[in-house]
Amino acid sequence: MRIGVDIGGTKIEAAALDGRGEVVARRRLATPPGDYAGLVETVRRLVLGLEAELSVAASVGIAMPGALSPATGLVKNSNSTCLIGKPFDRDLEATLGRKLRFGNDANCFALSEARDGAAAGAAVMFGVILGTGVGGGIVTNGRLLTGPNGIAGEWGHSPLPWPGDDERPGALCYCGKHGCLETFLSGPGLTRDDGAARAPAAIVAAAEAGEAAAEAVLARYENRLARGLATVVNLLDPDIIVLGGGLGRIARLYRNVPLLWGAYVFSDRVTTHLAPPRWGDSSGVRGAAWLWDEKTA
Repeated sequence: MRIGVDIGGTKIEAAALDGRGEVVARRRLATPPGDYAGLVETVRRLVLGLEAELSVAASVGIAMPGALSPATGLVKNSNSTCLIGKPFDRDLEATLGRKLRFGNDANCFALSEARDGAAAGAAVMFGVILGTGVGGGIVTNGRLLTGPNGIAGEWGHSPLPWPGDDERPGALCYCGKHGCLETFLSGPGLTRDDGAARAPAAIVAAAEAGEAAAEAVLARYENRLARGLATVVNLLDPDIIVLGGGLGRIARLYRNVPLLWGAYVFSDRVTTHLAPPRWGDSSGVRGAAWLWDEKTA
């Protein structure tokens, strides 16, 4: 039995998978805002609760925002900023009394979709998280690419490419720079671009109802996403890009973005496929659970 835990900005989810990869139990709790000790305790409660429910002791993998620094062993690059600078792996292993495996949440998403999801069998895939933050993960020939700095795929903290004058310098990102892709393509970024400061789901609903202002907001978002993904295609030339996170549920992205990115990709044609995830919200916990089988490149 494997347990995967996915730590998000608003919720922490844990799921137990059997040997066939089937989810046999699932639990979810709210993420304690800005509370590191509370976050560690929430993960502990979820894991022990699942094990008690199933009467098993399981391997545990953790999908987390940010990464563990190979240099310091502390968390870096997390939009859940209470994690930054903390020995999260050591603290969580101490409270659960066992060795755990940790992976960036976007990497876990990519691993899940590459293993038996929308990107199964692809030689090169790029998995995207479009949610509270923006992240990415790379899987090549079934192997997760992490890199010596532990940041492979972190396209959300690249600048928006080919910016217009009205897009410079861009909003201030939590990383300290202006104009990161995350500030444009995250859920909060989409809300900030809307004059009425509506949640993404409300913007989509308004556009579907024919509101011109909401349609303009989504059109800008699609163009920015197309520019951001074009740089990924130029660099990796992936067979498939899979979109996850809350904004990955916006159906029109899969129709409109491929119509736009050709203007920015350095090629006479673009055959890269843009796809929704097979496993949806379950990809994070599934990928975390599979970390115990993974050999990274």
